[in-house]
Amino acid sequence: MASFSRVFCTSPNSPIAINKTSRINSNPPSSLSMIPRCNAVKKPSFVSTPLQHVDYRYGNPNITDEFLDEYASKLEGFKRVFKLVSEDPLQGLTMIDAIQRLGIDHLFQHEIEQVLQRQFMLSANGNGFHNYDLHEVALRFRLLRQEGYFVPAGVFNRFRDREGSFSHELCRDIKGLIELYEASQLGIDGEDILDEAREFSSQSLKKWRMAKVDHFSDRAIRNTLDQPFHKSLSRFTARNLLGTDFQGTNGWINILQELAKMDFNLVQSLHQKEIAHISKWWKQLGLAKELEFARDQPMKWYIWSMACLTDPTLSEQRIDLTKSISLIYIIDDIFDVYGTLDELTLFVQVVERWDYAASDKLPYYMKICFKALDDITNEISQKVYKEHGRNPINSLRKAWSTLFRAFLVEARWFNSGNVPKANEYLENGIISSGVHIVLVHIFFLLGIGLTEQNVELIDNNPSIISSTATILRLWDDLGSAEDENQDGHDGSYIDCYMKENQGIEVENARKHVINMIANQWKLLNQQCILQKSFSITFCKASLNIARMVPLMYSYDENQCLPSLDEYMKSLLYQSIPMKTLLPTQL
Repeated sequence: MASFSRVFCTSPNSPIAINKTSRINSNPPSSLSMIPRCNAVKKPSFVSTPLQHVDYRYGNPNITDEFLDEYASKLEGFKRVFKLVSEDPLQGLTMIDAIQRLGIDHLFQHEIEQVLQRQFMLSANGNGFHNYDLHEVALRFRLLRQEGYFVPAGVFNRFRDREGSFSHELCRDIKGLIELYEASQLGIDGEDILDEAREFSSQSLKKWRMAKVDHFSDRAIRNTLDQPFHKSLSRFTARNLLGTDFQGTNGWINILQELAKMDFNLVQSLHQKEIAHISKWWKQLGLAKELEFARDQPMKWYIWSMACLTDPTLSEQRIDLTKSISLIYIIDDIFDVYGTLDELTLFVQVVERWDYAASDKLPYYMKICFKALDDITNEISQKVYKEHGRNPINSLRKAWSTLFRAFLVEARWFNSGNVPKANEYLENGIISSGVHIVLVHIFFLLGIGLTEQNVELIDNNPSIISSTATILRLWDDLGSAEDENQDGHDGSYIDCYMKENQGIEVENARKHVINMIANQWKLLNQQCILQKSFSITFCKASLNIARMVPLMYSYDENQCLPSLDEYMKSLLYQSIPMKTLLPTQL
């Protein structure tokens, strides 16, 4: 029912979950899609495995005091290199790009900010974008916009010919085309030139691939078209670059790679500790044992937190966020695969009043769920109040109440067999996606900008949240998100849209949804670049949810997630071999 949780599923052997069909409707209306069950004999995926079956031993034996001393020394040494190299504008941009792609920008936040401020001042004074080639202009444009600096798209006008099209001469510049395609991903509504840039660069790069370019160029083109940086999770893709021979003459790149390998193993050890902590908490909570119909997959739930909050210093926030995310899935299963409509209505009434005494009227399985919800909400609220001086209890309760109401709307649609209007479905689906719950918790857990104005804004589902939620909901509804083995039933936006537009082909409906997703990305970009209410960390968390969606909904023919499985094994349990680093003159 909830897009945010629909990706996770119940055990295929759960007898209670199977009962749901007979309790609500043994023959659901054909207009509402049924999620096919996964083959029960297939090997369970890594990310779907309950934590008691996962080896979450942590601690890399190679991380010794000597290792940490060397790491600190290398980091300090490279910061000196950064300061020297960044005196050259292009070299500074190139270094920032490499640092971000290797997933270690958290180590150089101050240095990156200084360089980009200087570059932005140059561009604002009209000294930054003239007489440079396409590669440099596009790289500077992208790096500045990524960090919230607004640079007008008009900087690309100088690369157009007299007819207003991008100059044919640019087709020979592979590096420039790659960076132009990357820059085009940061467009906002109304920037037609970036739409044209994306089309021109993608078509030109595809022609280069057909021409059989050298191996390095072919790999760079393929990676750019498949995974443009702005729409990818650098922490997930960085490992592929750690063993890569970078083309060029930058002598510092090998040292930077070795630093990134050390950091990767350090952060991996931290994530393993967090998983161990979550495993202990989840076992003590006892919901997996009490609610046999519900999903027992905290590893997957933790992935969202790990993807949203990438800074290693936010360990406690990732753990707390995972607790809240776990309840989205548990509650979703109650609405989607077990509760009767009367029980669900009563459940919503209790949550809206947030009346613990009234919860005595609930069935036992709902009562213990509400207790867990109340305990976790109070725990997080007290922590935020202690650390940041503001109690978010009212905002968190309001957010949960809104989610419950959205779940109930969908349950009533299913129970009645009515198919809502497409816009009505999407408006409710944005809330039932669960994204609002996640980002409200992130906002308070970060503790940045907790003003009265911002709290009021976050309580009312601002555009930065609704755009992220729309991307997730529509991606889910494209039809690739056939859950692994969930027994509940969901409709989709495409179902509703096709019913309203009789005679439209499925492929045309899908194109319509893809275009809607592209437009929502523009709105999300606009919020992250132009608005100043929320911190850059919060904006990046919103972007990271949108970036995570393709991984979470790229199912194979068995309705499983092989790409996500491989990423998670790599990130969490496969350390990177490191050579002993000899003293290097930087």
